[in-house]
Amino acid sequence: MTEHHGPEITPQQVQGTTRKASSSGNVEYGEPVILSETSKSKVIALPWYIPHSDRTRLSLKIQTLRKADPPNSWIEVEEKSITLREDATEKLVAELPKFAAVAQQESTGDYLIVKLTDGTAEISNLDPEAVVAGLLSALSQEGITEHLNGAELGPELAKALRHSVRLTEMKQAVLELRALLESGQNQERFYQEWCESHPWAFGNQFIVNDTIRNISIQDQVDLLMPRIMAGFRDIIELKRPDVEVLYYDATHRDYYFSSEVSKAIGQCHRYLDAFVEEAGKGLRGNPEIIAYHPEATIVIGRMADWGDEKAKALHGLNS
Repeated sequence: MTEHHGPEITPQQVQGTTRKASSSGNVEYGEPVILSETSKSKVIALPWYIPHSDRTRLSLKIQTLRKADPPNSWIEVEEKSITLREDATEKLVAELPKFAAVAQQESTGDYLIVKLTDGTAEISNLDPEAVVAGLLSALSQEGITEHLNGAELGPELAKALRHSVRLTEMKQAVLELRALLESGQNQERFYQEWCESHPWAFGNQFIVNDTIRNISIQDQVDLLMPRIMAGFRDIIELKRPDVEVLYYDATHRDYYFSSEVSKAIGQCHRYLDAFVEEAGKGLRGNPEIIAYHPEATIVIGRMADWGDEKAKALHGLNS
């Protein structure tokens, strides 16, 4: 008596087959499988096994046979036969389970198919990078990430998946911003919508943005950004991307802010004063919004065609 500790095997899972040597001895073949049959013809698949130094490769020959005299005998119709070489056969073998799995579904759409063995994904015969790329592509779809929170995932896997999905979202957001800029779109509202959706662009300390923008009766800012520290807010002021930021003074050989930037600085200075005065101990009607040494960030113009010297000058002026 032998003990069996693996999963139970049913009679339906046990199938027999044969592998025989050909007369040449160079290849081997298996039993033909009837794919279709009528009263006048049938189609069979004949497997061929080709030994190599590293492993045995599989080739498949599809034959069409028809009845001939005397009745009930079969001859091969060569013009209707096709041989799938090793690479084509391997590709077909790999794809058929996928087709079968999709056929069991009831609707059209995109499917991610993972073979499971005892509840564990079996990917030993797949490229790990390809598997990861496929999973991340699926998990990054809208509506999928929210379901990870309740899934039974190991802590390391959950952390890795959330990090990768988040990184994919950030890359996509940057591509959207670049496309918006390169399209020549200069209206502030488009960039404000982008900033509202992606507050992390202003630093890791910002996680969301407020819907509140009125910091006083007369003043409304573009964005109020909550810091991770409870209650504290900073101001974001958005300007058009086609505005010139710096000019060069050939006489003194230095760069200086344009009038548009200077106006924005003055505007933010007044906003900061008003914000501190109105929300030093909590904004009226929204006491959770606190102005405690707030900072203001101005987003204006573009640096796409700047050289190193001009970029260095902006860094110095910002400081």
